[in-house]
Amino acid sequence: MGKRDSQYKLEDMVEYDEAFVSKATKSSEKTKLKKGRGSQKQASVAVMAESSILEDLITGEKDKSCRYFKMVKIDNLKAKTAEKLIKGLIDKKAVLQTDESTTYSNIEDCIDVHVSELSSTKEGKFNLKWAHIAISNLKRDLTKYHMVSEKMLQNYLNEFCYKLNRRYFGEKLFDRLVIASICPYLYTSG
Repeated sequence: MGKRDSQYKLEDMVEYDEAFVSKATKSSEKTKLKKGRGSQKQASVAVMAESSILEDLITGEKDKSCRYFKMVKIDNLKAKTAEKLIKGLIDKKAVLQTDESTTYSNIEDCIDVHVSELSSTKEGKFNLKWAHIAISNLKRDLTKYHMVSEKMLQNYLNEFCYKLNRRYFGEKLFDRLVIASICPYLYTSG
């Protein structure tokens, strides 16, 4: 970490993956549920991370840095759902990194550059590093709540992303919150 920033080269990209988060289910329904992917005990969440590849110009080693995250509860894992999210939330000129799921097979008209790798390979783990870290942190964070209903899940995701995206604000967090809440009032009362 003690190296100077001038010896790094930056490339920006967006990581996109899905997560399965446990949700509250009625005890009468628990015996009839499927297990694994698509289980009724789990809700699907799309996770997007804006990341940059850092390359050390001296050693040639690559690493990733991340700044912003976005998480959205999705109803299904169909390609149409992913296309709608990608068109609405990701710039067409961005480099999109995903795993080799069939969900992303026809997104050429949504994004200019699409990189897909198997999640289990070395390249796949590198490409989706921050999305996977955010997923594991989200799952750990949700364990502090007794029950998370599917209806309220998006609120929990918004809170988690709010805290995660402002992790470097430190002591200025409250001041930034006050400014953000006052600015819309100042612009409309102009």
